[in-house]
Amino acid sequence: MKVEVLPPDKGGRKAGHEVSRILAWVLDDLIQIPGTKHKFGLDPIISLIPGLGDTSASAIGTIILLQAFSQGVPKIVIVRMAANIMINAVLGVVPGLGSFLSAFFKSNRRNMALLERHATGHRQSTTGDWIFIGALLAAMVAAVIGVAVLSAYIVVRLFQLLFS
Repeated sequence: MKVEVLPPDKGGRKAGHEVSRILAWVLDDLIQIPGTKHKFGLDPIISLIPGLGDTSASAIGTIILLQAFSQGVPKIVIVRMAANIMINAVLGVVPGLGSFLSAFFKSNRRNMALLERHATGHRQSTTGDWIFIGALLAAMVAAVIGVAVLSAYIVVRLFQLLFS
């Protein structure tokens, strides 16, 4: 019986995608549920830590987005990738249920597929590109912080309701 650590490289992958591919696999597909074909990764496990978990998972997932930017992925696709990260973060706000939903949404695997489909290779970045990515990352950081604050608020309110 052959045990496969990483899914096989199906060929045609662009140079430099290996780190992003491994990261997506670890975050979304690392562990197979026995007796099923369903897999989940560390993302939903990390997300169990209220506030900090969703923030950390989103920050780690941003590495794939930065790889896409460096590979010449069109800006509209980068916005779509950022939206996937944010959807995953918002799903994670609901304690317990958020991690379950994150295990099915698999934002990192979605983003890796977008990276592989749209990468055109290395290109020279312009000042406008850097302003765009800086503004996008600033908006993502603000949104993730907002999600973390909302998540912490929900946890505090739950404790108040349960123990008051």
